[in-house]
Amino acid sequence: MDLSFKEVVLKTFAEKFGEGSNEGVKCYFAPGRVNLIGEHTDYNGGHVFPCALTIGSFAAARKRSDRKLRFYSVNLDKSGVIETSLDDFKPLKEDSWISYPKGVMWAFEKRGFSMDTGLDIVIYGNIPNGSGLSSSASIEVLTGFILRDLYGFDVSGVDLAVIGQDAENNYCGMNCGIMDQFASAMGKEDNAIFLDCATLKYEYAPVVLNGMKLVVTNTNKKHKLVGSAYNDRRNECEKAREILAGVAGIRELGELSNEDFEKYKDAIKDPVVLKRAKHAVYENNRTLVAVEALKNGDIEEFGKLMNASHVSLRDDFEVTCEELDILAEEAWKIPGVLGSRMTGGGFGGCTVSIVKDEAIPEFKKQVGEAYKAKVGYDCTFYEVSIGDGPSVI
Repeated sequence: MDLSFKEVVLKTFAEKFGEGSNEGVKCYFAPGRVNLIGEHTDYNGGHVFPCALTIGSFAAARKRSDRKLRFYSVNLDKSGVIETSLDDFKPLKEDSWISYPKGVMWAFEKRGFSMDTGLDIVIYGNIPNGSGLSSSASIEVLTGFILRDLYGFDVSGVDLAVIGQDAENNYCGMNCGIMDQFASAMGKEDNAIFLDCATLKYEYAPVVLNGMKLVVTNTNKKHKLVGSAYNDRRNECEKAREILAGVAGIRELGELSNEDFEKYKDAIKDPVVLKRAKHAVYENNRTLVAVEALKNGDIEEFGKLMNASHVSLRDDFEVTCEELDILAEEAWKIPGVLGSRMTGGGFGGCTVSIVKDEAIPEFKKQVGEAYKAKVGYDCTFYEVSIGDGPSVI
């Protein structure tokens, strides 16, 4: 981990809040995530397969003696110091990045974990904004971890994920599933997390990429999911779930096999809702097969399933965009790329690819040139490592 981030948050804290001293200040980190397969399955009671990254959000924090809350983001320095208080929580009304940490504080309070005093906090992230690598979940888990540490709240890592999701759903107004917060809160180095989103049962699966790397490619097209088509997709899936619950006796779309879906699908009359449900079911079952392939060391099969995931997200769920499709489709042309797909909510953000080491230069050259020729601006490549969950640094 790059200690310079710790140095930056400490230096900034001294400048903004130090008042002559950084005594009592502690530093923290919580990771972003990338999902290897299983997209838009988490809120359908299905399975996902994300991993935490070694990039994420850093913070310096210290308790106050009054009820003030003061926030500062190194990334959003033009916003300056934002001051509020423990007596001023307004769900769905905040119009600022501080809605993420404040939402977590609100969700803790709702559960009976009251902060006895306020807090000064400086946050600095190295996840590109709008990249779909879960900067928001990283900040939520980071905040929860800070509160657990500084205030002695008795909560588990799974609790941190649930609280973070509650904050994003009910304070920020983003109807996300549990995956992003769970991956950040429960990350384990060199392992992905095979998570059943209906039960929160999980297992770690080693990701052994001998002679290969995970490469995340950022479209550099910003996406804003709150108030966008994301919530529409959830509503469409909910309509399908209600219909299929009546004919197939299910509680969640993630309970259906592909064969079950084909048997009952004619009950869904709306062609758009039908496509959304097909993706949710097929993607969940694709994820089950993909994890088994990885456990068996069959990275090539895993890669093929990644490609199929992208096609389903493009054609049935319709959450890709021209930029994501170009990145994936250009990657598929290159020998040495085992699989490539969009990752995250969609409508922008990133692809994730498994690329043989010797093919990485050609991958970056060919994909980068084709992308710029078609879109008019550059994409950005990150060779990423799988890291641990939140920590004191």
